[in-house]
Amino acid sequence: MAIKIYIDQGHSRGGVNGGAEGFGLVEQDITFQVGMYLADLLNNTPGYEAKLSRPTIDTVLGYNNSTSLAARVADANAWGADYFISIHCNASENPTYNGTEVYIYNELSRSFPLAQSILNQIVAEVGTRDNGVRVNSRLYVLRRTNMPSLLIELAYITNPQDAEKLRNNQFEFAQAIYDGIRIHLG
Repeated sequence: MAIKIYIDQGHSRGGVNGGAEGFGLVEQDITFQVGMYLADLLNNTPGYEAKLSRPTIDTVLGYNNSTSLAARVADANAWGADYFISIHCNASENPTYNGTEVYIYNELSRSFPLAQSILNQIVAEVGTRDNGVRVNSRLYVLRRTNMPSLLIELAYITNPQDAEKLRNNQFEFAQAIYDGIRIHLG
């Protein structure tokens, strides 16, 4: 039986919440493409099945931030995903902030070793700074899913070096997430 991984491409078009912006980039465009690459890698690997929250760039989930998050979680729960991975880009008013971090609901969950494996691979393969695996029990997608869940902040869209990676290395981010999944899950 295949390991089912739900890939949530954070944010969406349609005026709901396109996410952070910086250096001519919009978060929802980056997360969409990284998710598409990741789903393709997983769906072409025996033993894995991936489903996307946004199968098309114009997929609209909900009519505001709350209903959008609820739709993503409900879809993953109904599908019976084994793991939930939400992909995002970070932002800060301070342009020196950079790097990758992965959020989980709590340190004792089955999400922690997977989050660490994915973070290690992104840092090694894309060359971002390791900001660690962090606990955030307030994030809706982490506390309302029925399966181990994590939220990846790929890099800072507001940092010039990270933004360049987000612009030019979207496949590499997906490959690193995929490699982290394969290293941890086999």
